[in-house]
Amino acid sequence: MMDTVRQYWDEFRALFSKPRQFVQQILNLCCIVFSALMLWKGLMVITGSESPVVVVLSGSMEPGFYRGDILFLNNPDTPVLPGDVVVFKIKGRDIPIVHRVLEVHETGKGDVKILTKGDNNDVDDRGLYAPGQLWLNKSDIMGRAIAFLPYVGMVTIWLNDYPWLKFVLVGTMGFFVIIGRE
Repeated sequence: MMDTVRQYWDEFRALFSKPRQFVQQILNLCCIVFSALMLWKGLMVITGSESPVVVVLSGSMEPGFYRGDILFLNNPDTPVLPGDVVVFKIKGRDIPIVHRVLEVHETGKGDVKILTKGDNNDVDDRGLYAPGQLWLNKSDIMGRAIAFLPYVGMVTIWLNDYPWLKFVLVGTMGFFVIIGRE
């Protein structure tokens, strides 16, 4: 174990004696970061959603979706129907909520009023909405769930629950990219 650590350390130190190779490895790391950013922005354009991928953070949607499931969203401008699983934002809250549409009412002016509820909750979401708000508007909807991956998002939850883990993981990945290991 110590031999492996010593070998990695020696490779890292050797990079500083070869500035051209060090710069090349830093550029490789930047390419990886920018590729991930381009993939995210590409998904935003394709789906028409400001957040094309979200993680279920609570058990309010069980048994349909469990904590840690990743949901893929599509365009929020498409019509929302009762039974659809939507992701919405509430004024004054930073974290979006994933719940099922319970009721949809269209007013004479073309406005749409939406009521949601978590599958595992006893009551609708009016208690979650902003004070005085009884319905969601179409503008509150970030997107409709079209697919999911079970439990893959637990990594995101762990990284938020244990911030030090985020630094260790990013630092380790950056270290291995810089020294050129796979």
